[in-house]
Amino acid sequence: MKYGESLFDLFYLSTTIIIGILILKKARNKVEIQMGAAVLILGCGDAFHLVPRVLNYFVDTDFTMALGIGKLITSITMTVFYLLMFQIGCSCFHAPKQKRMNAIVYGLVALRIILCLFPQNRWVENESSMRWGIIRNIPFVILGIMVMVLYYRHRHEINEFKNIWLWVLLSFAFYVPVAIFAGKMPILGMLMLPKTICYLLIVFAFYKACSRAGLTAAA
Repeated sequence: MKYGESLFDLFYLSTTIIIGILILKKARNKVEIQMGAAVLILGCGDAFHLVPRVLNYFVDTDFTMALGIGKLITSITMTVFYLLMFQIGCSCFHAPKQKRMNAIVYGLVALRIILCLFPQNRWVENESSMRWGIIRNIPFVILGIMVMVLYYRHRHEINEFKNIWLWVLLSFAFYVPVAIFAGKMPILGMLMLPKTICYLLIVFAFYKACSRAGLTAAA
């Protein structure tokens, strides 16, 4: 189990970080820069949690604090990732510009990050609080729903993006039970594997979109 999970985690991190760098290297406009930044932030942020997790299998050292702080950092970088996904969608799709919607998104991002920083989350002890798992994820789930709806409504405009809404939906379906109940039922941590696969599919979609000519911001 530990070898399979560790190999998958390392594959995910290396693939995501490399693709993020490749997208930024070939970026031709602001939208592609946002895509590369989103992918790189996702990979680097997850590394703070996954690298200690892998090391914990093979090194006889207490990684409790590293794992907990890694979860905090990952929680914040995932939030920034979805913020960038929303901005990418707004830039690429022929959607009306709505200042109120943007304000709501930025408010949810700020609230999520602030809630993650509360000491009641007990990140340092790496002990999951069900109450705070629910509290800090309410704005995150709402943010995810807004991103999913945006990509669903405009799924036919960009071929590479047509299934992103589904991958966002599935990623949250796998993530929420882990975030809330994993402290009581550790076996739920297995759901992070399909959630990570959903992230990889989004990463590949961004890479494919940036690899073809003509991807620009919608007029």
